Amino acid sequence: MADRTHTAPVHQDGGTGRDGGADPATDAFLAHRGLLFTVAYELLGSAADAEDVVQETWLRWTDVDLGAVRDQRAYLVRITTRQALMRLRALGRRRESYVGPWLPEPLLTSPDVAEDVVLADSLSMAMLLVLETLSPVERAVFVLREVFDLPYDEIAQAVEKNPAAVRQIAHRARAHVAERRPRGPVSPAEARGALDAFRRAVETGDLQGLLDILAPDVVLVGDGGGVVPAAPAPITGAGPVAAFLGRISGTLSLRPAQVNGHPALVFRDGGALSAVMAVRVADGRIAGLYAVRNPEKLSHMDGENALCR
Repeated sequence: MADRTHTAPVHQDGGTGRDGGADPATDAFLAHRGLLFTVAYELLGSAADAEDVVQETWLRWTDVDLGAVRDQRAYLVRITTRQALMRLRALGRRRESYVGPWLPEPLLTSPDVAEDVVLADSLSMAMLLVLETLSPVERAVFVLREVFDLPYDEIAQAVEKNPAAVRQIAHRARAHVAERRPRGPVSPAEARGALDAFRRAVETGDLQGLLDILAPDVVLVGDGGGVVPAAPAPITGAGPVAAFLGRISGTLSLRPAQVNGHPALVFRDGGALSAVMAVRVADGRIAGLYAVRNPEKLSHMDGENALCR
């Protein structure tokens, strides 16, 4: 039996490639590591927890008889999904005691993530918050079907349901998401244009510029986790949001970045990472602002994360 104290192998480019000298089990795991991390992150909204799930997947994979595995990718996704479901149920209890609003952990992503429209849409802060409103099994079924296009029979094995039940769950989850997801596609150019105007207004303290770029019903959500100061509750309306942002004008430096496959802003205070702000754009204006300040959630902003389908 494999030594279960071994940590998951990490490739030098982020863990998605083959290292050329590994055994077949390690080779197979490395070939799909980026996919497994992406699945786990989509289900959990936490990169730290997703990494733990990938580690658990590796430990179980080392005990598998590869000769009995027909489809290694499907088998690995199945292990990852089951581990993520167990962790997701535990996280639900932990988040009930979370201080202030909870937001997903932001990830610095490469340009190729943005080019995959389906993946980028599913990774947006707004969409991840919609997924939070699903039950753990509904979330797993929706993500595996709608994002990763897995067949119903494979999903059924992953969530330990029969295919007929999975089809019903998928139908229910799609309807639930359709009622709550952001409406209308937004081009990358439109998103960048709105973000650039927003950035200029915040940097210069231009209150009218902020009011012009913010949607009347804009919502700002801040996540400090009780560790650092943040808005204790969502702020709604262009006026209140502009007034709140006006208080930080000129105190922090703002830089654009690709976060979760979308344009976002990175705030720094004296060179130190202070916050990551993702945005939701609708009709050319900013309709949602998601500011993650909890330092425990900013550890994956120091390098691009390998995400794939």
